[in-house]
Parts: sequence; structure tokens; C-alpha cells
Amino acid sequence: MYRTSPFSSSHFFAEEAPLDYLYEKKGKIAVFTLNRPEQMNAKNLEIFRGIKECMLDFRDDPDLWVCIITGAGDKAFCAGADVKETLPYMREHRHDRSKSLSSGTIFGNFELWKPLIAAVNGIAYGGGCELALACDLRIASENARFGQLEMSVGAMPGGGGTQRLPRLIPRAMAAEMLLMGRIIDAQEAYRIGLVNLVVPLEKLMPTTLEWAEQICRLAPLAVRAVKESMMRGTAMSLEDGMTLEKLFFDKIASTEDFEEGIRAFKEKRKPVFKGR
Repeated sequence: MYRTSPFSSSHFFAEEAPLDYLYEKKGKIAVFTLNRPEQMNAKNLEIFRGIKECMLDFRDDPDLWVCIITGAGDKAFCAGADVKETLPYMREHRHDRSKSLSSGTIFGNFELWKPLIAAVNGIAYGGGCELALACDLRIASENARFGQLEMSVGAMPGGGGTQRLPRLIPRAMAAEMLLMGRIIDAQEAYRIGLVNLVVPLEKLMPTTLEWAEQICRLAPLAVRAVKESMMRGTAMSLEDGMTLEKLFFDKIASTEDFEEGIRAFKEKRKPVFKGR
């Protein structure tokens, strides 16, 4: 059973489940919303599980090409893990990998090559910052704030913060945020390359949807190959990375979308890509 959504006629969240998160579909775009605004969208166990389930659905649905992740309300993207509920659970199950929430992958132990865009609509602390870091593009509202504050409650990042942050911004700045718990605002995040764009809060979702729609106008298999090549290649030497890129190019050259792109160019029309 599925509950109807005002966002679109297509939707995916259980009717009997609490609405701690929303997962909605509009054409080729999925939107995952952390829906606990009174708790600053802190991730409880339901949200942790929901993110993984919905990202699996997004990955496996051939009609979905891009996913936007955001928070409900106008104050918080995600304040991190719900300290009262999730941290005791993490401690209790820290040796049980099947029940672990801090896998370092945010979405679970699976690969996801479809593009993700974070629409950061307020504070993004701890696991909330890590959730934004796990996305490929980040658009922030002017009131956004970023920080890795786990150490203030005796914990440490467990969703990739110590690994992704130094890869995205200058190492010295990452060290300040990680070792000192420094919080940075949206403009500072843009200056150091942590976010792609800063916009007024009221323009955040319209702008993010525009970006998602722009991606959807491109060949989806090529987009996914670019993401995978880029992510895998950064861990390789330049020579090995170039070899990897060539393998992906050859694979994409065999697709129907590749042929459609050539035909559309010759016929001076917009291509109609089908992900085949």
C-alpha cells in the first residue's frame, strides 16, 4: 500500500509508516525529504533505514534518473543523528555489521552511480553534513551551515566525514572542521568549494529542480558512466584513470543513446534519450 503525495502521482512510502521521511517521484526526478522539522530533521532509526531503502528503489527504478535530498522546513537540512535514539543503538550494535548504521556509505553497502543533488536548506551538522557530502552536487540556501560536531558528544564521524571532506575542500580547512568542530556558513562553503551554489531559501528547491532537469536532458547512461569514472578514477594514477575512461567510453559508444545523439545532431533536433 502506498500513500498519495501532493508532489506527484508517483510515490513510495508505506501507508502505515510514520512520516519521518518522504520519498516522492516526479517524472525522472526523485525527492527524498527528511521530515522531522521540529527535531531539526535529525536522523532517527526510521530515517537511517528509509534512506537506504529509498536509495535502493531509486537505483533500481529505470524511470528515475536524478535524486534530490533535502530537509523539511526552513531551518535544517539535517542536524545529524538523533542523539537519544541512534547513538545508543550504534554503541550497542557497533560489532554487528548487519545492524550497523555507520557503514561509511550513508546509503548502505551498495554502489549508486545515478546523480544525487543535496538541497541544503539550513543547518547540516554531523551526519547531516555527511549526507550532503555523499551527494554529487550541493546547492545551499543562504542560511545553511555546515559542521562535523560529533566529537562534542564523544563520538566521531561514521558516515564518511573524515574521508569525503578532505577530498572535497583544502585539507587544512577540513582539519579545522573535523578537529575543532568549526562551523562554516553557506558563503564560506561556496568559497572553499564545498557547495556549488548559494541561493535565497525561497529559490532553493526551484533552482535544484532546474539543475536536476538539466541533468535529465542528457544521456543517462553516459551521465552514470561519467560519475563512476570520475569517482573510481580519483583513486588511481592518471594513466590508469585514462584507461578506465576509455573502457567506459567504448561501453557508452555501443548504446542506443549514443546513436540517437549522433542522429539528432545531424538532423538538427534535440535528442530523445531512453537510457538504452
